[in-house]
Amino acid sequence: MAALHITDIEAAINWWRARSPSPDGITACPEVRALAEVYALMVYYREPLANEETLPRAAADAWLAWYATTPDAPCIAICSTSQGDAVCKGCGRSFDEVQRWTSMTPAEKRATWRRISQEGTAWRFNRYAERALAGGAEAAIAPPAPAPAARAAS
Repeated sequence: MAALHITDIEAAINWWRARSPSPDGITACPEVRALAEVYALMVYYREPLANEETLPRAAADAWLAWYATTPDAPCIAICSTSQGDAVCKGCGRSFDEVQRWTSMTPAEKRATWRRISQEGTAWRFNRYAERALAGGAEAAIAPPAPAPAARAAS
């Protein structure tokens, strides 16, 4: 099952809000309303992931429109999996992810992007960051999100 992370739903909402601003400060466009319904349920039920296959059609279409504006592959043309590495030093994807990339669903690709962005260890995030930026991946190389704080033991 491919799943969309709540931060991707939020990013899509914000993209649609910028693209179709509210005329009166109250009314949202249909795409924002569709995505906001999914987002609200995720927050209410404290679910970080939404199943790509069960999204309402309007929300899925709105999310896919946003997704089409994001960079596709994290590749920076320095592939160490071709040299036998299990994980590419350039982009951070596993050998399997590199091989399956063209057949992966949008949600699977976003999950991979999220993982490599959080890890932040691939060369695309440090020594070759300028190459990644030149390839149009500005939104995809944001600094990794901080790890959640550990709960204090009682």
